[in-house]
Amino acid sequence: MCGRFLLTAPVEALQRLFGFPELPNLTVRFNVAPGQAVAAMRLDAQRRRQFTWLRWGLVPSWAKGEGAAESGRRATPLINARAETVAEKPSFRAAFRQRRCVVFADGFYEWRQDGNRQPYCVRLVDAAPFAFAAVWEPGDRAAAEAGTTGTCALITTQANDKMAAVHHRMPVILRPEAVGPWLDPASGQGELFPLLQPLPAAAVTLTPVSKRVNAVREDDAGLLEEDVLPESPAQLKLI
Repeated sequence: MCGRFLLTAPVEALQRLFGFPELPNLTVRFNVAPGQAVAAMRLDAQRRRQFTWLRWGLVPSWAKGEGAAESGRRATPLINARAETVAEKPSFRAAFRQRRCVVFADGFYEWRQDGNRQPYCVRLVDAAPFAFAAVWEPGDRAAAEAGTTGTCALITTQANDKMAAVHHRMPVILRPEAVGPWLDPASGQGELFPLLQPLPAAAVTLTPVSKRVNAVREDDAGLLEEDVLPESPAQLKLI
């Protein structure tokens, strides 16, 4: 899964890579958490690329409004969708067909599933920004008042060989040339599912970092410094 990420790239670098025309005011973030606004891109009604702010934690359309509350169908916001089932699950299937987007980042955090839960920062080998594959749902009045236009979930897939030493899942990272087909409403499952693959192991680096990242209030450059917890096996080297 993916539960935290960072975005430190200047907006100009994102524009060059992904081609949106807006010039949003981006704040450097080292610890973006669920429930917060995330920098995203989707297509507008004219199929032009459009920067937007979404709240991380998708709320399905059937879980909104008074009717949902009366029926007991209100859902906990969903931060991740599995690539293997995103087209079928009721919470995601409509968004997968009609409302695909990308969320910008230049790294994410993952925790080992055994031992001391050592956190790792995962980045591309050149530390360049990238786009997570995601789906979104329209927001409500509360979302608009918070400055977001909807909610979103990041899509995860099976981990590559390097990531598998830490966790069995990883977010889908789209190469810049894959963003167009992903956003295109005309793309069918035959075009979309090949995009939902893990990046090759050689494309990413893993750096052990401090457990400070566990706390949402911690959001500074020091989170990226290498920090191997004392009880971690000395022989574990993930590069």
